[in-house]
Amino acid sequence: MSGRLLRLFCTATVTAHVALAPVPAAAAPDPHWSVSQLLTNLQRLYREAEQATETYNATEEKLKSQRAEVRRLDRELTRARSSLHDSRLAAGRLARQQYQGSSNISAYVRLLLAHDPQHALEEGHVIGQLARERAKTVQRLTGNERRADALALAARSALDRQASLAGRQRKERDNVRARLADVEKMLTSLNADQLSQLATFEREGIADAQRKFMASGALSSARPPTHAGDRAVRYAVDQLGKPYQWGAVGPRSYDCSGLTSQAWDHAGTRIPRTSQEQWATLKHVPLSELRPGDLVVYFPEATHVALYLGGGLVVQAPRPGARIKVSPIAANPVLGAVRPDPGGEPLRRYKPPKLPSGALSGRDEGYAPAAAPATSAT
Repeated sequence: MSGRLLRLFCTATVTAHVALAPVPAAAAPDPHWSVSQLLTNLQRLYREAEQATETYNATEEKLKSQRAEVRRLDRELTRARSSLHDSRLAAGRLARQQYQGSSNISAYVRLLLAHDPQHALEEGHVIGQLARERAKTVQRLTGNERRADALALAARSALDRQASLAGRQRKERDNVRARLADVEKMLTSLNADQLSQLATFEREGIADAQRKFMASGALSSARPPTHAGDRAVRYAVDQLGKPYQWGAVGPRSYDCSGLTSQAWDHAGTRIPRTSQEQWATLKHVPLSELRPGDLVVYFPEATHVALYLGGGLVVQAPRPGARIKVSPIAANPVLGAVRPDPGGEPLRRYKPPKLPSGALSGRDEGYAPAAAPATSAT
């Protein structure tokens, strides 16, 4: 599909204020569909692609954690095998010493026959100490053998889990690609007039939703961010114009949760990678208490997220084919908001970052569903 046609369509973020129609994902548009029906079904495809992306991202995070666990166990197993080797050497020396110094005469008889009983007693003490050291050597050998065996078993299990996660990740990657191919198939089936109508219809729908949202009084307060929130906002604003790419966490491209997680990581606060985990684990805050840097989460499944800029605007990585932009907070159905730094102290003075020209309109171009992040087999 030409960049010109995509620019006609991709001029606003996804909105889903119309009920989603249950039609097959790859179904070609009916020539009798209204603009509303076309937009509704295209939005559904985008939502399915984004949900598949967040599922992929969650598995990618688990796979990263599992790989780190495998590396940790490998290091521990190497140390345990080294200790076992040392213990076996010590046990070998013990066996040789015991063989070379063996005697059938008991310590009691040696004491009776000794010319110097005191010396014999001291020698007996040394012999007892050596016996105890030998017992400890045997105990260490046994313990190291058990530890090495347990670590070897844990390492094999960890590798099995890693292989399972890698297989699941490949399936989820293929699912994302299939969903994006459905989007591309629908877009390429539309003519320039239909795309232009869709773009206009979508912009009008977003504007209407934003007017109603702001008139509702949901954003009745204006609060300054914390120092960390300010840093997160400025980082996100610096990414404006960079392309959306599913599974990406920067610095050249991002998906929605890749942008929010990296913005807060840059601010010094680690938060979960996916929008669903961000919604599930971070502190929920009322929309009336939003402050810049908070995260606004969208759709009932929490499959999209943006960073609140203030004044009813958010910074977001909207969807495939789009670039990071500033959008009305109501561009998508709002689920709620979360705060990465609930204990942070708001700044006394705050000057919002200056937005570049075209930050709200964005620049949407280029679409390549095959541009998936590479994954390894293990």
